Amino acid sequence: MNQSFQITLDGQTVTAHTGETVFDVAKREGVSIPSLCHDSRLEPAGACRVCLVEVAGQRRLQPGCAWVVTPDMQIETQTDRIQRHRTVLYNLYMADHEIDDAGLPVETGNENQLRKLCQSVPSMGLTPIQAPRSGRPLDDNPYIKFEPDLCILCARCTRYCDEVEAVNAITLANRGSETTIATAGQRSLMETTCELCGGCIDTCPTGALIEKKAPSNLVQLGEIESFRSTCNFCGVGCQLNLHVQNDRVVKVTSPPPGDTLNDGNLCIKGRFAYDFIHHQDRITEPLIRDKNGQLQPATWEQAIAATANGLNAVREKHGPDALGFISSSRCTGEENYLMQKLARAAFGTNNIHQCAAT
Repeated sequence: MNQSFQITLDGQTVTAHTGETVFDVAKREGVSIPSLCHDSRLEPAGACRVCLVEVAGQRRLQPGCAWVVTPDMQIETQTDRIQRHRTVLYNLYMADHEIDDAGLPVETGNENQLRKLCQSVPSMGLTPIQAPRSGRPLDDNPYIKFEPDLCILCARCTRYCDEVEAVNAITLANRGSETTIATAGQRSLMETTCELCGGCIDTCPTGALIEKKAPSNLVQLGEIESFRSTCNFCGVGCQLNLHVQNDRVVKVTSPPPGDTLNDGNLCIKGRFAYDFIHHQDRITEPLIRDKNGQLQPATWEQAIAATANGLNAVREKHGPDALGFISSSRCTGEENYLMQKLARAAFGTNNIHQCAAT
């Protein structure tokens, strides 16, 4: 039974509900708690230790993403102890991460969240270590690249592959400093159960998993505009963000989880198959055949009129059932509704079909 009760968060009395975590309450109250391994689509793992908070009566700091609140619990998210912990933790991450000339984790085309966190703490100058994590340099899949030097082993990618996609194409393998993100036998993703949806890229916080097609220095290039659109590969209506530079789509990402019906997920077509937008063979204007049967450019008004005249001519000569209408699963539900309305109400035939039914 979902009951409400009071807890204390950073000195303020707030309302919580049965089963909620510290993260859940903090988000609702507008309190920011950093994290690297948390994704609202996944079960909490507490792997990155970035979100540790102080809970009254607990000897150790506890992970805010997984710690379930109880009545009268007292929680602090910003204390000297927590700040000391973050300073040491972020510096340990930096010692096991590729660093740029500024002494910070390198930026990637996916935006390195660890870099932003490290900018908030002083450098301890720890000696870099060389973790012998193995990658898959010979993986010939066309879309997903793995950079082991950028991996922090938060396991978001493997958990996403298991809990959301349920294909288990990648997993944590080996032990200790050799732990890495692997496939069975380190085979190419093309030889596994991977669906190449790119969800692992989307959830990766550091850019260790990155899209091969997009510019690797996309963030540094700047002047990137983002436009919300609807995927046109099926009728589900998944929302996506088109990233445009110099009037060209250079990358497609999904909106944040919880914002749209696809909950931050996209399939292989929605995320990677955007080359057609700028393909040289793409039809960009209406075409009408002239008296010689050759296609000629026309205005939309001319094209619609020619279509209506042709359909009416067939109906008048052979009757309405001589016409057939086929709609597409790539259209929206509203567009498919209008197509059947056109067939039945305007032309008087029930010869209407949709390609998703075949």
